[in-house]
Amino acid sequence: VQLQASGGGLVQAGDSLTLSCAASGLTLRAYVMAWFRQAPGKEREFVAAIARSGSAIYSESVRGRFTASRDNSKSTVLLQMNRLRPEDTAVYYCAADRQVIYSSYSSSNSYAHWGEGTQVTVSS
Repeated sequence: VQLQASGGGLVQAGDSLTLSCAASGLTLRAYVMAWFRQAPGKEREFVAAIARSGSAIYSESVRGRFTASRDNSKSTVLLQMNRLRPEDTAVYYCAADRQVIYSSYSSSNSYAHWGEGTQVTVSS
C-alpha cells in the first residue's frame, strides 16, 4: 500500500487549498481514509475521516471549513480546505486502514498505512 499526499503550499489566511491523496496497492473502497496534520512542536492531530460509504467526520477545528471526499474509481481522496487560518499550518498526512471502527476514526493509532505528508503554510 502506498499513499502519496500532494497539493500543499503557501497561501494567505482566508484562501482555499485542495489536498489530494493518491492511493495504490489497495482497493480504495475497502478502506477508511483519514487526514491528520502535525504542526511544529505539536502532536499529530486528527483532521477528517471518510468512511467506506463516503460519509465524513471532522475535527471541531476544521468542521464547516474543510470537506473530505473520495473517488474510489480514481483511488484518490481529497481534502478541500476553505477559509484557511494561520493555525492550519502543518504537515498534512493521509492514512488508510481496512479495520478501523467508527469510534476510533480520529485516533492515529487506528491506521496502518500512512503517506508522506504535504506542507501547508498559511500566512496571516
